[in-house]
Amino acid sequence: MSSPTLDRAAPRTRPLIPSVPVTATSSPPSPAPVPPKHPRVGVVVLTQSDRPELHDALASVRSQRGVDAHLVLVVNGAPAPGTTTPDHLIELPENVGIPAGRNIGAAAARADVVVFLDDDAELLGQDHLASVLRRFDEDPGLGAMAIRIVDESGATQRRHVPRLGQGSADRSGPVTHFIGAACAVRASAFNEIGGFDPRFFYSMEESDLAWRLQDRGWGVWYSADLAAFHPRTPASRHARFTWFLARNRAWMAWRSLPLPLLVAHLVLWTGVCALRRHSLRDVLAGYREAWATRPARRPMRWRTIARMTRLGRPPVV
Repeated sequence: MSSPTLDRAAPRTRPLIPSVPVTATSSPPSPAPVPPKHPRVGVVVLTQSDRPELHDALASVRSQRGVDAHLVLVVNGAPAPGTTTPDHLIELPENVGIPAGRNIGAAAARADVVVFLDDDAELLGQDHLASVLRRFDEDPGLGAMAIRIVDESGATQRRHVPRLGQGSADRSGPVTHFIGAACAVRASAFNEIGGFDPRFFYSMEESDLAWRLQDRGWGVWYSADLAAFHPRTPASRHARFTWFLARNRAWMAWRSLPLPLLVAHLVLWTGVCALRRHSLRDVLAGYREAWATRPARRPMRWRTIARMTRLGRPPVV
C-alpha cells in the first residue's frame, strides 16, 4: 500500500531581516524546550524473527491515515531485524514470553490507546487505527477492543471469534473476551489492573485480562467491520501447547471464579480436551503445575458473571 502524497506548497520568499549588531559578549537566545509529544495511539509488535510477514505488519501500521501512531517493536530474545524502522526498538536479551513482552512494549508506547499486533498479522485498512481511537473516545467505559481476524480465504477461524454462535464473526458488539493477534486496550484500564499476567508466558493471557477488566467495570467490544489478516494456523503448532493451555486456564479459573464455577469450568474444559484428543497427560500435568503455583484468589463479582452470561458466554465455557 502506498502512502498518500502530500501537496507541495509554492516556494515563498523569505522577508529581509534587518541586521542586529551582536557584541562579543552576547549570544543568541536558547530555543525554548519542546515538550515531548504524547501519542494518542501506540502499536506494539512483538517478534522473534526477521521475516517477510513482520515487514508487512509494520508497513500496515505505517500506512495508517488520520492518526499519528507510535510504533514499538519488541524483539523477544532474538537478533534485532536489520531493515525495520520502528519509532522505538526494544531488544530483550531472552524470551520473556508474550504477556511480559507486550507489557514492556505498552509501557514504552506511553499512549492513550495501545494496539497489539502479531508479527505475522496485518491491518487490512488504512483507517483502522483512526476507527479504533474513535471507538474508545466515544465510549469512556471501553477497556479493550477486538478486531476481526481473517485468513487467506477471508474467513475467520472458529477460535478467533470471541463469542459463541454461528455467524457471530460478522456481528459487532460487546463480548466477554478478545483475541490478542489484533486488539487494543485503553492504557489507563490496562495499567489499573496491572496489564497481562507475565507468568502466563503463552496462551490465555487475553482471556484472563478480559475477565479482570470486566470485573473492574470495563467493557470489551468486538469490531467485525475492522479486519486484520492472520494466516490460518493451528494453535497446537506451539511446543507444549496443551500444557500451557491447561495450566493457564486453571490459574485463570482459580484466581477469578467462585468455587462452584471454578469446578464446573475445569470439568467442562477437561471434557473438551478429551473430545479434541488433546493429551490428557499434558492436561493433568498443567493442572498440577497450576495448583502448585496458584495465584491469590480474587473471585469476580456475581454481577460480572451475570453480565457475561447475558452477553452469551458465561465463564464456564
